[in-house]
Amino acid sequence: MSTTPRLEIVYCTQCRWLMRAAWTAQEVLTTFPKELGEVALVPSTGGIFDISLDGELLWSRKAEGGFIELPLLKQLVRDRIAPDRQLGHSDRKAE
Repeated sequence: MSTTPRLEIVYCTQCRWLMRAAWTAQEVLTTFPKELGEVALVPSTGGIFDISLDGELLWSRKAEGGFIELPLLKQLVRDRIAPDRQLGHSDRKAE
């Protein structure tokens, strides 16, 4: 069994959000190539676009009222898997 983090993106096939899910996965894998063990794209229905890390929900489109901005997603992932890592331009502090 792998001990490396697993990011899961559950997306709505009816809404045709596969490309958004794939782009999000690409961005996260590009930023965390060694820290993440897996990024899974999980097809679903009903307008869902949820992102979880090791079973912990990081973002829900329905609950938050929209899609997550990539810099924020990268910060949320970084804070859990590589807290000392710098993210460059994506590393801005919330005011």
